[in-house]
Amino acid sequence: MTGRIFDGLKVIDCASFIAAPVAATIMGDFGADVIKIEAPGGDPYRSLSSGPGMPNLDFDYAWFADNRSKRGVCLDLKQDTAQDVLHRMLADTDVFITNFPFPVREKLKLRYEDLVKFKPDLIYASLTAYGEDGPEASKTGFDSTALWARSGLMDMIKASPESAPARSAPGMGDHPTGTALFASIAMALYKRERTREGSYVSSSLVANGAWWNSFYVQAALGGADIPPRPHRDEWFNALANHYRCKDDRWFSLALVNELRQIDKFIAAIDRPDLLEDPRFATQEARKQNAAALTKILDGVFVEKDWEEWQQILEDHGITFGVIRKMSDIPDDRTFTDAGGIVASGPGTPTDRTIGSPVFMRGQEKTTPMSAPSVGQHSDEVLAELGFSADEIQTMRGSGALQ
Repeated sequence: MTGRIFDGLKVIDCASFIAAPVAATIMGDFGADVIKIEAPGGDPYRSLSSGPGMPNLDFDYAWFADNRSKRGVCLDLKQDTAQDVLHRMLADTDVFITNFPFPVREKLKLRYEDLVKFKPDLIYASLTAYGEDGPEASKTGFDSTALWARSGLMDMIKASPESAPARSAPGMGDHPTGTALFASIAMALYKRERTREGSYVSSSLVANGAWWNSFYVQAALGGADIPPRPHRDEWFNALANHYRCKDDRWFSLALVNELRQIDKFIAAIDRPDLLEDPRFATQEARKQNAAALTKILDGVFVEKDWEEWQQILEDHGITFGVIRKMSDIPDDRTFTDAGGIVASGPGTPTDRTIGSPVFMRGQEKTTPMSAPSVGQHSDEVLAELGFSADEIQTMRGSGALQ
């Protein structure tokens, strides 16, 4: 095929914050025309990066990363004239995305049954915190509450049983959840190609939390008593632990295929005496004496800087992963090689941004462009819909359009 797979596809992003909007961002990467609808005052996500404790830059880096290349329209959907604009937009819209709470959708006439009247084959994509049904369906939530906390991950991923629950990073669960919503949309587009029918698709933070934590959740479903995860010094496997080097850099060791790799590992650290010690001579013995072996390996790895250990472990074919600091990421070429960091286009506030983690061979993604300011493309989009300059000015004067 020529062009991009979503060329000609029109998407309305009528959502806030992260999880739902990034599903539209992925579609834009593959050619879709994405229109971001915001209420007067704009998406509250715009202010997140300027909050306390956040990195300080002279541009809204979070807004750019998650809303790049979209066109911005600002409508007060409480007004009938703004509703008329939306209905005209829907006539040639393929996908409508929202994460507004159900009572808000009802108030603003943004439910599936409200919109499908104007576009019978519409794909309506709904993102919620706690799912589409049940007593919590209308409850608001963020990835920190509905995914990270509710799934048990906040409790499981902490330094020791005595430690406070682990805080999540901003948007950590939102982005994978948005990818799940994108997958639902792609499935609906495939169905429409076959049947010419639209669909109502959805995903939720809580369902993604269960999916993220499936290892432990499935064990709990089977009736298991889930033990607390111990401090690294007491971890049950010294060969699947993290270690500090002489220069205070940390890495994660992952000898999952221990029986196949133990001889290589012993050669890498030049400690053949360990296999002569009955505490470490067998896999079972190493697990029974994991704390003692961890302490020995702490002493081994602290003798050399990280770069030296990196070369040694690579030369011996040992599986490991460097524990990056955020300041390391911009210079880590692997992110660029893997498409995780990409060049942005002219006029953008920085020369690189985050690439969406979805790829298709033979499909080149669009170059990321700037994210819209509030209502930046309102006049442009309404003119495309056939509204006259006078009509646009009247709507702006009434506050229906910004």
